[in-house]
Amino acid sequence: MTLYLVLYKIKSLKTRRNLNTLPDKQTVVTIGTFDGVHIGHQKIIKRLINTGKEEGLQSVILAFFPHPRMVLQKDSNIKLINTINERHNILYNLGLDYLVIKKFTQEFSRLSAEDFVKEILVDKLNAKKVIIGYDHRFGRNRNADINDLKTFGETYGFEVEEISAQDINDVAVSSTKIRTALIAGEIHKANAYLGYNFMLTGKVKKGKGLGKELGFPTANIEIEEDYKIIPKQGSYIVSSLIKDKLVYGMMNIGMNPTVNGSRQTIEVHFFDFDEDIYEDTIKIDLLHRIRDEEKFESVEALKGQLAKDKDTALEYISNQNAE
Repeated sequence: MTLYLVLYKIKSLKTRRNLNTLPDKQTVVTIGTFDGVHIGHQKIIKRLINTGKEEGLQSVILAFFPHPRMVLQKDSNIKLINTINERHNILYNLGLDYLVIKKFTQEFSRLSAEDFVKEILVDKLNAKKVIIGYDHRFGRNRNADINDLKTFGETYGFEVEEISAQDINDVAVSSTKIRTALIAGEIHKANAYLGYNFMLTGKVKKGKGLGKELGFPTANIEIEEDYKIIPKQGSYIVSSLIKDKLVYGMMNIGMNPTVNGSRQTIEVHFFDFDEDIYEDTIKIDLLHRIRDEEKFESVEALKGQLAKDKDTALEYISNQNAE
C-alpha cells in the first residue's frame, strides 16, 4: 500500500514527498484536521511546540486532506475554514516545525489501527511522543481509542500524553461553530473563535469594470480552492498587506443584483491604493460586516450606498486604530 505524504518543513518552507522518516531528530506528534487552527487548536499546538523544545523533539502535526467527511460521506457539503496554504502560514507563525498532510482516501480509512501506528507514526514520522485528546479514535471504523494507542506506544517505543476532557472543554469553540458563524455573516464571532481575522486568499482578476464606472474600482478575487468556505453574502470591511503596505478597503460578496449579475463574485475596493496587482495572489482579512447585499432601484442608488458604506468603513477603521 502506497502512503502518500506531503511534508511542509515549516521553518524553511520546503516541501518533500514520500518520506520514510523525518530528518535530524525524533518527533512529538499530534493528529487532527485542525481546520481553522482556532483558539482551541492553538492551545494544543502550543503544548506540542513547548514539549518539543523541552524534550529536544521536532514538533509535528499530522493532518488529513481532503477532510474525512468529504471522502466518507459522499453527500457532505462541508467547506473548510482554511486552505492548505493558509493553514501552513498560520502554523508557521505559531512556531511549528513540521506540518504533514496525509491524503485521506477510502483505502486509507480501511487501514487498521496498528498499521496506521506502525507505518505512519513510527516508520514515517519517527514519533517519540504523541499528544492526543482523551476522546481521539482512529483506525478502520475508528475502532481504536487512546488506551489502544498507549498499548501500541509500549510496543513501538513512544509515549502517549493525554489531553484531558477539562483541557478540551475549557475552550468552548469548534470548527463547526466557526463555520456556522461565517455562514450567518457573524464575522466578529468567527474572528473571536479563531483568535485571528478570517481570511480569503485568491488571485486578482480583471472584472467587467463596473466598479470603476461607479467611482469604486475593485479588485476581483478568484479563489481556486472550491472547498474554501465563503461567508454570507454582503458588504465587509477588510484589510490586506500588499507589497508590504497595510491597505484597508470594503469588499462585496454576492451576485450584483442591481446590474443583473449571474454568478457570485468577490470584489474589493481598496482605499488610497492605486497599484497594478492583476494576477497577484493576495490575502484579504475580514474585519467587520457592514450590511446584506441589496438590489437597488438604479445604478445611481447603488453608487450612493457605496459612498455610505465607505464612510462607515473609514469611521470603523479610525475607531479601531485609535484604540
